[in-house]
Amino acid sequence: MLIHFHPFCSPPAVKDVNVQLERERSEGISSPSRYDDSTLLNPGTHSSILDDNTKSDPGLPEGRSKSSGLCFSDGKSRIDYILVYRKSSSQSEKREVFERNIRAEGLQMEKEASLTNSDVIFLKLHAPWDVLCRYAELMNIRMPFRRKIFYMHRRHKFMSRMEKRINKFRGWLPRKPMKFDNNTLPDLEENESFTAPFNDFNLFLHFYTFFNNATRSRIVHHILQRVKYEEGKNKMGLNRLLSNNSYEAAFPLHEGSYHSKNPIRTHGAENHRHLLYECWAWWGVWYKYQPLDLIRRYFGEKIGLYFAWLGWYTGMLFPAALVGLLVFLYGLFTLDHCQVSKEICQATDIIMCPICDQYCPYLRLSDSCIYAKVTHLFDNGATVFFAVFMAVWATVFLEFWKRRRAVLAYDWDLIDWEEEEDEIRPQFEAKYSKKERTNPISGKPEPYQAFTDKYSRLVVSASGIFFMILVVIAAVFGIVIYRVITVSTFAAFGWALIRNNSQVATTGTAVCINFCVIMLLNVVKQPRTESEWENSFTLKMFLFQFVNLNSSTFYIAFFLGRFTGRPGAYLRLINRWKLEECHPSGCLIDLCMQMGIIMVLKQTWNNFMELGYPLIQNWWTRRRLRREHGEKAKASFPQWERDYNLQPMNAYGLFDEYLEMILQFGFTTIFVAAFPLAPLLALLNNIIEIRLDAYKFVTQWRRPLPSQAKDIGIWYGILEGIGILSVITNAFVIAVTSDFIPRLVYAYKYGPCAGQGRAGEGCMMGYVNASLSVFRVSDFERRSHPKTNGSKLFGEAVKYCRYRDYREPPDSVEPYAYTLQFWHVLAARLAFIIVFEHMVFAIKTLIAYLIPDLPKDLRDRMRREKYLIQEMMYEAELERLQKEKNEKKKKDRAHHKEWP
Repeated sequence: MLIHFHPFCSPPAVKDVNVQLERERSEGISSPSRYDDSTLLNPGTHSSILDDNTKSDPGLPEGRSKSSGLCFSDGKSRIDYILVYRKSSSQSEKREVFERNIRAEGLQMEKEASLTNSDVIFLKLHAPWDVLCRYAELMNIRMPFRRKIFYMHRRHKFMSRMEKRINKFRGWLPRKPMKFDNNTLPDLEENESFTAPFNDFNLFLHFYTFFNNATRSRIVHHILQRVKYEEGKNKMGLNRLLSNNSYEAAFPLHEGSYHSKNPIRTHGAENHRHLLYECWAWWGVWYKYQPLDLIRRYFGEKIGLYFAWLGWYTGMLFPAALVGLLVFLYGLFTLDHCQVSKEICQATDIIMCPICDQYCPYLRLSDSCIYAKVTHLFDNGATVFFAVFMAVWATVFLEFWKRRRAVLAYDWDLIDWEEEEDEIRPQFEAKYSKKERTNPISGKPEPYQAFTDKYSRLVVSASGIFFMILVVIAAVFGIVIYRVITVSTFAAFGWALIRNNSQVATTGTAVCINFCVIMLLNVVKQPRTESEWENSFTLKMFLFQFVNLNSSTFYIAFFLGRFTGRPGAYLRLINRWKLEECHPSGCLIDLCMQMGIIMVLKQTWNNFMELGYPLIQNWWTRRRLRREHGEKAKASFPQWERDYNLQPMNAYGLFDEYLEMILQFGFTTIFVAAFPLAPLLALLNNIIEIRLDAYKFVTQWRRPLPSQAKDIGIWYGILEGIGILSVITNAFVIAVTSDFIPRLVYAYKYGPCAGQGRAGEGCMMGYVNASLSVFRVSDFERRSHPKTNGSKLFGEAVKYCRYRDYREPPDSVEPYAYTLQFWHVLAARLAFIIVFEHMVFAIKTLIAYLIPDLPKDLRDRMRREKYLIQEMMYEAELERLQKEKNEKKKKDRAHHKEWP
C-alpha cells in the first residue's frame, strides 16, 4: 500500500519511533507520524514525501510559516484548538485569568490578529506531549498497542473449491458500484488493533503512540472546560466564557481545504477533509456507501454513529418503500374492478345532505367519483398486510441496528466506554462542588445535588413542557374552528371549482396553516452528566415536537366526523358551529392529504434551512471579504481565518439532526396504513439528506468538537416507543378511519354472499346504498337556513337526502335510531383492534427474541480478544519474572566475585 504524507507541519524525519518518543517527551513537542491523520493514500506517488513548510511566504506577514494556518509560526507545533475574542470586549480580566491558568496546565499559546479585522484576535493552543500523556491517562483514553490476529476456521476442500468457482464467476460480473475502491481510502490500522487505557508508564506497549487530531482536540477541550476564570471563586469552563462573550468562538481546525487543483485519482487526497469531500460529501457519490471509519476519525464517534444510523435507516427504507409502492400499484391496477368506487360513480340518483347549515348546496354522490377512486389507491385489500409488514419492519430495523451498533462499538472500541469515561458537566461541577459525596463505583468524592433541588427543577421543567403542549393543543383547536367556518364559506363560494370541492379546499388550506403553525412552534422551545443532560433535554423536546407535528393528524384520523351527530340533530361547537363531517367518499382522503402535504413541505423546508441558510451566510461573508480584500488576499488567509468565517454548528449539536429523522420515522410508521407512499417519500428525502448533511459538515460548518458515544442514546428508546405506538395507531386507522371493516361485515353478513363464507367481487354489490342512511329534509333543525330546507337540485324539489351512517329511516318505529348493522360493525372494529394488536405484538416479540443482539462472529471475536489479552498478560508476567531472575543471578555472580 502506498502512503502519502500530507504536510500539516514539518517534523523531522522519523526512523525510530521510540527515539522520536523520547525526544518529544524531553522537548515537549508532539509531531505527526506515519500513524497520525496525515497518512493518506497517494496512488500517483511511489515514495513517502515530507514537504518543507518552514519557508517564508512573501504573501504572508513576516514570521508566518507557509503551513496553511495549521501550526504555530515555528512550523512545528500543531494547532489543537482556536479561541477567538475581540480586544474591545469588556471581559479582559476574566480572559487574563483564564489564559494564565491555561499556561499553568501546560498548554502552549500564540496570539495573532485577524487579517480582516484588527479587533479580532485568534488564540492558538497547542498541547505538548507531556500534557497529552497526563490527560490521556486521566481521561482513560484507550490507545492501540498490538495488531489483532484472529484464528480463521479451516475450510473443507469442497467449500474451498466452491469459493474459488464463485470468485471466478464474480470476476466476470461488474464491480459493486456502491462500494469504494479500497485504494482510495487510507489504511486506518487502529480499527484492527487491541487497545488499553493510556498509561505513560507502559508506553512501550502502544505501538501507535501518537494522538490523532480528534483526540488532541478533545483533550484540549477537556482542559478548557475545567480551567477557572476568576481567582478565589469556583467559576470555570469555556462554555461560560462563551456565553458571557469573553470569547466569541472556540473550535478545532479543519485539516485544510476540501478543494484541490489536482485530481484525487492521480495525485491523492490533500488531507482527510479533501478525501471526505471527494468520497462522501460530493453529490457525484450519492449512491456510494459512507466511509464510516474515516467520518469517525475526523468528526468523532458521536457524529460517526449518527451517520451510521442514518445510513442504516435509509438502507432499511428500501424494502419498506418497495412494498408500499406495490400496495399503491395494487390499488391502481384494481381500480377498475372496485365495486364500491363503481357504485359511487354511477350513483347519480343518490342526493347527499348538505355539509353545512347555510348556503351549502345539495350534491349527488356521483360528484365524489374522483375522490372515491383516489381513496381506493390507499384503502384497499393490501392495506392490512402493509400495516402488519411495517410493524414487523420497524422491529427488524431496530433489532438489526442493535447488531450493527454492536459491531461499530467493537470496531471503534466503545464497548465499555460509557461506564468508564462519561464526564460530569462543568456547570454541574461548578454549582454543586461545595456538596460532595463518595462515588460508590470509583470511591472518589464528586459533586452532589440534593434530592429536593433535583426534583424541584424536574417539576418546573415538566410544567414548562406541559404548558407548551397545551399551547399546541390550543393551536389545533384553532385549526378545527377554521375548518368548521371555512367549509361553509367555500361551499357558498362564487367559483364553481371551489364550491364543488369545498371540503378538499378546506383540508388543503388547513394543512398549509397547520404546517406554518408547526414550523412557528418549532422555533419556540440541570442534570449531572453530559449524557444525562442530553437525554433529559431530548425527551422533553421530542415530546413537544411530536405532539406539535402529529396532533392535527390524530384529530383527522380519529376525531374528524366521529362526533358530528346526524342531520337534524347536529352537535355544535360553542352551541353555534356545526362540526365538520368527512367527505362522502370517506375520511381517509383527508388523512392522506394531511400526511402527503406535511411530509413534502416539512422535508423541503428542513433541507432548505439545513443547507440553504449556511450557504447564504457563507456566500455573504465571502462576498464581503472579496469586496474588502480582493480574491488573492482571501486565498492567502490561514486556516483559522477561513474556519472562523464558516458557520458554527448549532448549539444543540446533533439534536436537530436526530429529531428530524425520528419525527420522520414516526410519520412513516404511525399512520402508514393510511399512506403507503410515506416510506418512499422518506427514502427519497434521506438519500438527499445524507449528502446534504455531509456537505454541510465538510464545507459549510466549522469543524465540530470530536466527541465519543457508544450508541444513539435515548433516541433508541424513543424509536422503540414509536414502534409500539405505530401498532396501536395503525390498528385504529384500519378499524376506525378506513372502510375495511364495514366492507368486510357487509360482504360476510349483509351482502349477496352472506352466509356463504366467501367474499368475491360480486359480494360487494349494494354496499354503498347499505352504508348510507336516509334523512327527510323537512326534519332539519329550524335554526338551519331556509335555503337548506326544501331547496331544489336541478329544478327538482329535494324531499330526502342521504348521509354516511347506519340509522333507521324516518318512517320507522324509532326514526334515526342505530340499526343492527351499526352494532355489528362496531363489534367487528373492536375485535379487529384486539386481534390485530395481539397478533402483531406477538410477531414483534418473536422476531426480537430470534434475532440476537450480537452477531455470532462478533461474539467469537470478542472471546478471542479476551483470550489473547490474557495470554499477553501471562507472557508479560513471565517475561518480567524471567528478567528479575536473570538480574538476581547477575547480582549473585557479582557478589561471589568479591570473595578471594
